[in-house]
Amino acid sequence: MYEEHLNKILEAQVKLPGDEAILELADFFDALGNPTRLKILLALMEVGELCTCDLSAISHQLRILKDRKIVAYRLDDEHIREILKIALKHMEE
Repeated sequence: MYEEHLNKILEAQVKLPGDEAILELADFFDALGNPTRLKILLALMEVGELCTCDLSAISHQLRILKDRKIVAYRLDDEHIREILKIALKHMEE
């Protein structure tokens, strides 16, 4: 292995977040990888709010989104909205 490559690898390892942060990030993207949960998030982005009584058939999926702190009672986090918008734009390209 070239020394230059080794230096880049070592630099990347130092800059990586800790194991706990990596696991949380993996859980976040895992939650977005489920088609039903993704549909829920996209619907919430479009209409703002939906009553949980209207979503009772998918309560298990909502619980996963809530447990992973993607939704609370409302999809108020602009960061999550931006991630979804970027992903949708990427799919259109």
